[in-house]
Order: sequence, then structure tokens, then C-alpha cells
Amino acid sequence: MSNDSTTPGYLTPTGTVPLYDEALERELSRWVRAVTGLPAGMVRPRWTPEQAAQPAASVNWCGFGIIGVEPDASPALVQGDDSSELWRHETIECMASFYGPGSQGVAGMFRDGISVPQNNLAMTGITGLSLADCSGLTSFPELINNQWVRRYDVTVRLRRKVIRTYGIKPLAEAGQITFGEEP
Repeated sequence: MSNDSTTPGYLTPTGTVPLYDEALERELSRWVRAVTGLPAGMVRPRWTPEQAAQPAASVNWCGFGIIGVEPDASPALVQGDDSSELWRHETIECMASFYGPGSQGVAGMFRDGISVPQNNLAMTGITGLSLADCSGLTSFPELINNQWVRRYDVTVRLRRKVIRTYGIKPLAEAGQITFGEEP
């Protein structure tokens, strides 16, 4: 079945697609770890099919996850020589919850570290995402195993340009069509 505009039917994107789902979450977790200096295994996905045991209350760690993906209002369709590209900007909203006795300091280090241009550039090179803005630190102490654990949340909004290629041929390739005349 054809996947271009020379035949009727639905079109699906061709070529590479941006990171989504677990692949994107994995890269964002590496980013959080790199900016905060937290050890391996201490930046964890917020929602997984099987939850790992939480670290002890005496350990600094982070739970991280994507909480929203907002597209811009109107994508652009850019015609090329042999196909068209759909250009759209997305805002990806993430929440990082920092736990442990030093959670406020680690959350502050993260908030400040993501504003450093070199850190932003490193993430952009891998994911195509760039920092849009960041919330302040919000305290949300959590009762875990009958013990209050310090917790500070930070919401981060990241932006990226998404380009999807479709097999939409230029009108010049459609052949000669005369409207209003019968064949």
C-alpha cells in the first residue's frame, strides 16, 4: 500500500520521529542526574508498572516524570521537492520530586543548574528539548512508613520543534487537471 499522496487514503509519517514515552523519560532522567550529581539509580521514573522499593529516608533521591505534552495551536505544513513536513512546537511539562534530608538543596541545585546554558545545550543536542521555564520549589513532606520524609517539587516546562515528514507530493506532480470540464 502506498504511503504518499499519489493514492487515496491515510498517510503516516516517514523517517525519524522524536523521542517519546520511555525513551524520552530515560533521557530526561539522565539530564536530572547529570545536573544534580545524584548517583546512578537515584533518579527514578515516577510511574512504572512495578514500583521499586523507595530509598531510606536518609537518602537523597528524585522521582521524575512527564505530566503533560501541549502542542502549539497551529502547525505549519512545509512543502518540499518530494514530500511535506509538518512543523509543530510542543511544550513538555515535567515534575521532579526530590526526597531526603538534603532534598531542598538538591532541588535548588537542579532549578539553578538547568538554567546554565551549557547544561541546556547538552540536553538540546540529545533530545531537541530546551528549557522554557521552571517553577519555584514547593514543599510537600510525605509520610512514608510512618516517617515524615522531606520532599520538594519542581515543575519544568521544556520546548521542542517536532518535524514529521509525510509523502505529500507537490501539486506540480499531480498531472494536468482541468476543473469544471468533463473528460
